[in-house]
Amino acid sequence: MPSLNFRFRVDLLLFLVAASWGSTYLVAKELVTPSSVMALLALRMLFAVAVMGTIVAVRGSRVTAAELRVGVTLGMLLAAVFVFETFGIAHTSATNAGLIISLTIVFTPILDCVVSGRRLPGRFLVAATIAVVGVALLASNGALDPPNLGDLLVLAAAIVRAVHVTSMPKLTADRPMDALHLTTVQLVTCAAVFSVGSVFHGDSIPQYVAQLDLVRAMLFLYLVLACTVFAFFVQIWAVQRTSPSRVSLLLGTEPIWAAFIGITVAHDSLAPAGHCGIALILAGTAWGRSLEQSHRLAAQPPDRQPSAANSL
Repeated sequence: MPSLNFRFRVDLLLFLVAASWGSTYLVAKELVTPSSVMALLALRMLFAVAVMGTIVAVRGSRVTAAELRVGVTLGMLLAAVFVFETFGIAHTSATNAGLIISLTIVFTPILDCVVSGRRLPGRFLVAATIAVVGVALLASNGALDPPNLGDLLVLAAAIVRAVHVTSMPKLTADRPMDALHLTTVQLVTCAAVFSVGSVFHGDSIPQYVAQLDLVRAMLFLYLVLACTVFAFFVQIWAVQRTSPSRVSLLLGTEPIWAAFIGITVAHDSLAPAGHCGIALILAGTAWGRSLEQSHRLAAQPPDRQPSAANSL
């Protein structure tokens, strides 16, 4: 059983991923238009593949047939998440996108239970509901607009993201797989899909590059390195060392980071409803994490449960 310090490191890395993703909405609004979605995604993935491919080459390791097969499958799901989410952001507000994508924290444990046959305590869903209510208050600041096309696209992204997170441990359970290899294959798959897509929809990659000034180029590099390479590598690495529900709840703090970045960088203001939403998200996420971990430990045989010293 992993030690308390190891679990803390896993959780900390997932919080950093949530922070990077929380900043994505502000960055994406600066970089994307409805006609440049596929070009942006293609360029983002091509740069990410160049970074990851270099790392794999330096390591001198080879991608196995199983890693290739699983990586392509997960990559197609990931490509769908990116397409739905980015088109959604282009057609709705960053606030609504941040709210709706966070519904993944509800969809993931439900899918996890269906796939694994494992039942989570009812209080877990209560905790997730509290977090979602908090997301609604935070993202809408007390006044949620009716859903539009962009909202529905981001909702589809939330559902597919839950499928992606839930699928990872199932597809990698039979044999150990290298997280770096899986991440690289996924990004290569996405890069291929988006590169082909950019030929048939909207701006071409050269047209999009010509529109980038220095500031937008720096934002783009941040999007590639922090929000793509780092984030998805950590997600795959972490989900193999904890549960999909725990990963989803930790990544569910993404709206808090989005609000923090919005206040400190974009100088957005929060109404009392927004501050209440932050409190509910923190409470629901912390409670849900505790319930999920306790339930998982109780289901393990006594000889695999941690000693009292490791539980402190």
